[in-house]
Amino acid sequence: MAERILGKTLATVSLSVALASVTVKSSGCCSIPECRNAFSSCGFHLSSNIMSTSNGAKENSHNKARTSPYPGSKVQRSQVPNEKVGWFVEWQDYNPVEYTAVSVLAGPKWADPQISESNFSPKFNEKDGHVERKSQNGLYEIENGRPRNPAGRTGLVGRGLLGRWGPNHAADPIITRWKRDSSGNKITHPISGKNILQFVAIKRKDCGEWAIPGGMVDPGEKISATLKREFGEEALNSLQKSGAEKRELEEQLHKLFSQEHLVIYKGYVDDPRNTDNAWMETEAVNYHDETGEVMDDLTLEAGDDAGKVKWVDISDQLQLYASHSQFIKLVAEKRDAHWSEDSETETECHGL
Repeated sequence: MAERILGKTLATVSLSVALASVTVKSSGCCSIPECRNAFSSCGFHLSSNIMSTSNGAKENSHNKARTSPYPGSKVQRSQVPNEKVGWFVEWQDYNPVEYTAVSVLAGPKWADPQISESNFSPKFNEKDGHVERKSQNGLYEIENGRPRNPAGRTGLVGRGLLGRWGPNHAADPIITRWKRDSSGNKITHPISGKNILQFVAIKRKDCGEWAIPGGMVDPGEKISATLKREFGEEALNSLQKSGAEKRELEEQLHKLFSQEHLVIYKGYVDDPRNTDNAWMETEAVNYHDETGEVMDDLTLEAGDDAGKVKWVDISDQLQLYASHSQFIKLVAEKRDAHWSEDSETETECHGL
């Protein structure tokens, strides 16, 4: 599928151990279908800035990956102060907690074995059979046979709830359309003067918060296939459709996902499930239905790990799960849509 990147895109950023200063101005996350892994749908989070300096991480970076208790457990991470997040900062007394969830150790098909197992020899930093072990942010270090989180210390080693050692790849489909009146005309916000954009949001079963539908990339699966599959499962309930209904739905989804699209972000994600040895990476892509005709033929129906689904007006008043609103904000800026009633705020944020 042809891909077009509109305007200034967010390039992938190399977060090497000796990196002096890096800023990735983006944010977002995903949910994970329970039928594919035991992560449930504890979304992926991006901080507004992923930044490391010679003095350590700033207060607003790499925060969620240091939160306690660890999701789904009572495990408390070792505390990592901002100034000691970066691996380039010497810390001889660093003593992280070891934790890998029982659901991961049980050996489901979506999870790697323990590195200590003699028959497991992962090829880090490269394509390992059908499993993609390359990072979207460049090469990562291997220490004592384990990958090292490129964004810094988290206070916890092992994999936690994550299946793969090293990067765990996900995809976020952001489906948008213009809000229109009964006559089909675009609705303009009375203060900002910009057209109002809408996106498809799901209400997560695990926490009851609204979020962007999304999920994990299966081994050997293309990102474009993941985006389409996850949207179908969570926003259109494709898993519960009959054979004939699935075929019709597939045709409609093909029409939607064959359109030119906007890549919002690719790279490391500041996620509360990240550890020193396993972390989330995502690719967020915006598919925009300019006329609204494509989505008019699709009936939204919550499925899989989504409790509800609906069109949501985009603005800075959105209360979304974790950092999802940051992705949505970027989409609004790229589409020159309404975001904030404060024009000064919009001007300041436009350069993200």
